[in-house]
Amino acid sequence: MLKPPDNNYDVIIAGGGPAGASAAIHLAHGGVCVLLIEQKKFPRPKLCGEFISPECQTHFEKLGVAGAMISSGPALLNETVFYSSQGHHVAVPSSWFGGGRAAFGLSRAVMDEVLLRSAEENGVVVHEGASITEPLLNGERVVGVRVKIDGAHHEFRAPITIDATGRARILSRKITHGTGKRPSLVAFKAHFKKTKVAPGTCEIYFYPGGYGGLSTVEAGTSNLCFIISAEHVKRCNSDPNAVLRECVMKNRRAVHTLETAEVSSEWLSASWERFGRQRPSPAAGLLAIGDSAAFIDPFTGSGMLMAFESGELAAQTILRHRHESSMDLETNYIAAYRQAFDSRLRICGLLRRAAFSPRFAELGIAICGASERFRNRLARSTRAHPKSHKFLPEKLF
Repeated sequence: MLKPPDNNYDVIIAGGGPAGASAAIHLAHGGVCVLLIEQKKFPRPKLCGEFISPECQTHFEKLGVAGAMISSGPALLNETVFYSSQGHHVAVPSSWFGGGRAAFGLSRAVMDEVLLRSAEENGVVVHEGASITEPLLNGERVVGVRVKIDGAHHEFRAPITIDATGRARILSRKITHGTGKRPSLVAFKAHFKKTKVAPGTCEIYFYPGGYGGLSTVEAGTSNLCFIISAEHVKRCNSDPNAVLRECVMKNRRAVHTLETAEVSSEWLSASWERFGRQRPSPAAGLLAIGDSAAFIDPFTGSGMLMAFESGELAAQTILRHRHESSMDLETNYIAAYRQAFDSRLRICGLLRRAAFSPRFAELGIAICGASERFRNRLARSTRAHPKSHKFLPEKLF
């Protein structure tokens, strides 16, 4: 697809991660002229659990990248095992999702690079190393973005702009002027060698003030990503190794798997304000996808799935309503987004209470361990289009 004249596009996407790249590919398949703006230059490391749930493979096939993902050599993860701080555990097989397939353990540096290059191959115009300085407005409507590329400022215009900048919500915050809330959580991530994580397993550890996950990615490396309260981080002087030692290692299983481990990458960290849904359409002419629209709790293992689902949903809505008024498009996207995601976000909100309390996490693991049927239904409720959530007591935790 050729670059259009006068920097005018059909759709502008801010953010080249899984949500943004997948939306761009779907739109390009539909004949839409797309500009994608990415702040970093790929490949780049990314703070993430790097657990790619089995359902994502269907999205890889739709996007035409399934072969490239397999060629990247991902680890195959057959189950997720949740460990209480005292060492009690319960397992959730990956076969419960995605037609019996295994989950992938694949670094974001690799996966995101594959997706972004595929977007380019499908005709999407991509600018990497580009910073969005501000949205362009016509009254209260977003009509494009002002971007800094190699020190020069450019203006790009489109009737629809998509915020796919993740938890940073760069465009949405510039419109709503942020929340002003102090972050209550901090996340850390690093790659390790010589861990004792069980083969084919993603392990989730609960401990006072948070939880974390450890699993194998490509090349036999293990990825550790964990969340902890900002107060705990402050007590450890913001040193990730101290937080790991003083907090994560309160979990007995984590002590076993990490006692001989060696850090093989730089630590990444990020502060988080909140989980849950934001506004699917923060302003006229602006849609939000991925973590910009909702940040689902990482212990569910469905963050990547929601990125692909919301990217596809936004693209489908745009393609379906591209010849109608923007108001119709935004209204339909909001309704479709809520129908697709609100139920699972409510369920995860209930489960979050257990995740951040060792006592409740212990109780939750005991309850799930006592009934495979209940465990199966609860796990599926964090995924797409559950048939019913009546089985889940409103005040379980």
